[in-house]
Amino acid sequence: MYDTILVPTDGSEHAHRATEHALYFADVFGSSVHAVYVTEQEHADEGEDPAERAERLLAEVEAAAGDPSRVRTTVLEGDPADAIVEYGDEFGADLLAMGTHGRTGVNRYVAGSVTESVLRRSDAPVLTARATERGFPEAGYDDILVPTDGSEASATALEHAIEIGGAVDATLHAVNVVDAGGARASPRFTLPSEMLTEFESIGEAATEEFADSARDAGLDAVSVVREGAAASSLLSYVDEEGIDLVTMGTQGRTGIDRYLLGSTTERLVRHSPAPVVAVNAREESD
Repeated sequence: MYDTILVPTDGSEHAHRATEHALYFADVFGSSVHAVYVTEQEHADEGEDPAERAERLLAEVEAAAGDPSRVRTTVLEGDPADAIVEYGDEFGADLLAMGTHGRTGVNRYVAGSVTESVLRRSDAPVLTARATERGFPEAGYDDILVPTDGSEASATALEHAIEIGGAVDATLHAVNVVDAGGARASPRFTLPSEMLTEFESIGEAATEEFADSARDAGLDAVSVVREGAAASSLLSYVDEEGIDLVTMGTQGRTGIDRYLLGSTTERLVRHSPAPVVAVNAREESD
């Protein structure tokens, strides 16, 4: 599933962490790794020659891999998001691995910029990682979280979670969050108990279906339904259960605003101590 992995680097600690996860995936799946550095004119005056900087940062990826022959390195020019997406398309990348914070912080890499743009446009899944104490991949992915809302996007994410889980012998956690507050017409409106019960029943069915699919593939699986705000509940679950990897769906060009911007996936990409694999579920015709 992950024959070719693309690793853009900017030298940040978060990009280094994403590289570590990319190399772990490469070890597990026998993938080839492409490391790229994008040269931008507006960032060419940082006290280091751009060509030397590119050579140094790409050499760091090779060193992290242990064997330089495992990594193909390339220097790209132009708009970073454009260059990364175009390179990924050209070489058929099956996974992109990116840090969520970069040279100038989260605004550059998530809010309206590179990572957000790549997440919107990449056909391949995008693994985002932060340099947190819990974010090291060396111990493996023992517990993988797959949030489900019954959508095609979450079902597509499940396929990837099962593939990864099967390769590393992980336990899959299928979690549905009943966001009663989000269903209210106003803060003063109380959701009828029968409607809340219906939402919980739907969530139980969805999570159990996911768990059954994982069990059919030979994985251990648990199904959980929680009530609360989706992002906060999922982040709490990541902490409480020691989740090592989150796999979530996005809708791509036609529905990313719901699933990424200002919403659940965005908050997990920004705040999860565990890496997040965002899987684009848009139709090929898009």
